[in-house]
Amino acid sequence: MTSHTYSDKANTHHAEFKLSITKALGDQLAAALAGLKPVVLTLANIRGLRPEPGVYQLYLDESLVYVGKADRSLPQRVEKHFHKIAGRKNIDIAAMTFTCLYVDEDFGAVAPERLLINRHRELGEVPWNYNGFGNNDPGKRRDMTEVDDTHFDRFYPIDLDFEFTTLSYDTDTLDGTLTVADLLKAVKDQLPYLFRYQADSVFETIIVDPPGGPVTAHGLLALIASHLPAGWQITALPGYVIMYPKVEDYPSGSRYYRGTEIVHGD
Repeated sequence: MTSHTYSDKANTHHAEFKLSITKALGDQLAAALAGLKPVVLTLANIRGLRPEPGVYQLYLDESLVYVGKADRSLPQRVEKHFHKIAGRKNIDIAAMTFTCLYVDEDFGAVAPERLLINRHRELGEVPWNYNGFGNNDPGKRRDMTEVDDTHFDRFYPIDLDFEFTTLSYDTDTLDGTLTVADLLKAVKDQLPYLFRYQADSVFETIIVDPPGGPVTAHGLLALIASHLPAGWQITALPGYVIMYPKVEDYPSGSRYYRGTEIVHGD
């Protein structure tokens, strides 16, 4: 694509010529994605992708809500979004669809996803690119920050009633006993949202009975909390769960697990 800027004088003998390579690339990327048919965001569809770098678009009820990139593997990156959305309230994972393009690694320097974001933002699309959806672990220093009303985590908070039909454990103990350390790792690995906690060697000595049958995230957190030493607390925030050896309230805390006591936030 090219753009021309001419002098206001009708008979001038000179003018400016500007070639916008980035605009041309953005237009071609958008056109290529527009020619694709969105498919439902399922693990089968995601894992059918080739493990290559590229860009992708997420749709909610056919509306484009997010544009992202994968520097190394599209299925790995998109699957993270699947798990994040699956564990949220006020949203149905079945209403999510996606498209993607494999993009040469050499295009990374021109930020192809940024070109797409800028283009769609002008059309009033991709709201999730500006509300914190794509953020990874915000870090401990952000735990005390009050989550803004426009943030993704406010619209779609974590679902503490998310149900596990089974929970698998990575333990090599010969007698088959389960420790709090084993349970913490299993919950962290299998929760569809972040569970950040401070490890302690004492957790390896506390035995806990494995929960039987289907169990919710709430049930597992309550079980863990009931076996923790005094002074420990599990806190459910809008977008993730934390566990530290300190009892305190958080500006955006929605539920606190303190021993056998469960306290609901404001």
